[in-house]
Amino acid sequence: MDTGDLGLPLSVPSTALFTDQYEFTMLQAALRGGTADRRSVFEVFTRRLPEGRRYGVVAGTGRVLDAIENFRFEEGVLHFLRTHGVVDGPTLDWLADYRFRGDVHGYPEGEVYFPGSPIMRVEGSFAECVLLETVILSILNHDSAVAAAASRMAVAAGDRPLVEMGARRTHELAAVAASRAAYLGGFHSTSELAAGFRYGIPTVGTSAHAFTLLHDTERDAFTAQVEALGGDTTLLVDTYDVAEAVRTAVEVAGPGLGAVRIDSGDLLLVAHRVRRQLDELGATDTKIVVTSDLDEYAIASLAAAPVDSYGVGTRLVTGSGHPTCSMVYKLVARADGDAPDAPLRPVAKKSTGGKTSIGGSKWAARPQDTTGVPEAERIGTGPVPDELTDSLIAVPLVLGGVAVGREPLDAARDRHRRTLASLPVSATQLSRGEPVLPTEYV
Repeated sequence: MDTGDLGLPLSVPSTALFTDQYEFTMLQAALRGGTADRRSVFEVFTRRLPEGRRYGVVAGTGRVLDAIENFRFEEGVLHFLRTHGVVDGPTLDWLADYRFRGDVHGYPEGEVYFPGSPIMRVEGSFAECVLLETVILSILNHDSAVAAAASRMAVAAGDRPLVEMGARRTHELAAVAASRAAYLGGFHSTSELAAGFRYGIPTVGTSAHAFTLLHDTERDAFTAQVEALGGDTTLLVDTYDVAEAVRTAVEVAGPGLGAVRIDSGDLLLVAHRVRRQLDELGATDTKIVVTSDLDEYAIASLAAAPVDSYGVGTRLVTGSGHPTCSMVYKLVARADGDAPDAPLRPVAKKSTGGKTSIGGSKWAARPQDTTGVPEAERIGTGPVPDELTDSLIAVPLVLGGVAVGREPLDAARDRHRRTLASLPVSATQLSRGEPVLPTEYV
């Protein structure tokens, strides 16, 4: 269970029903058919990146470990399955003792991925692995989409801090996950207190337009905020007239005012005007924060503006136009018989329509050229060539049902920063393009 950077114990309910019914009907049929215990390998991958994107970001791994650990069939869950006739009695008896006892290997959180990358490999009996499909995909698809958007926004922002503030634009539970993914992708803080509590992410926040409108005058609102929060606070200056608000803000807080926030209008033009006015009023150290439906392109367009930080909401928590990564969870190998030591046989979907997959349990390596820049995403089955052993990407996450891959969120955040810096320079271009590394099957 993730206890956050603060080490606070958190009560996490069962994740056993975060799934689709057909996982249970497959389980029932496999139990009846005698194939439920057959050793199996499932892999998570995506066939393509969102159009124009040059890399993907692995996010949500820590939450997947929590979900697997809490995939338990408590009496209330079993009662629901029983009374709704989802599965039969023998299947309910099997579920009552369910614990995932298999292995999970995968790309470490914060790593980048490309089409075909075996992002996560789940091994165990068919029965115990198939039940995890939906919850694993739900987490990885959402968190990786947000992290990819956050990464692109962080690239566009350069050294300027980014504040995640999208909680009101998504589901209340998704908001916490989005804050975590955004921080991993390069954001510096969040407005969402639940994310701060659970994951130790720095939290920020001052006031909205409602606070200004509550008061008889803008001066009264600014005075109340400064008296409560101190002169280092951030005053929102676009409720009425921006120029008048900036003048009033400096008069109330003094030239040591922490920051002003602009939430509407032509941000490029307004930011230049506000900076000039602040400097003329002696508030040369007062920072400018901009918000208002920003995405990576809007942030990039403000690179030459006198802006000190950005607040991003809607576009971030919806993946900046790509709210899912289209990851899939496919059976790629299964035992060639029911004996515990039966060899694995590669299996794969071969139908037409662009949804084919490649059978076999896979490894992935990312060899570098003589300058240390990765050359390709090399993927294969069977023995790993000697020259690629030092560049393998996957790490153990769960062994024998026990999570071994837990790490602080800051470790994943730092890994993403390092990994992104190691890629060819074209990776950080916001213009549409092909994946920055080709996928090569060997």
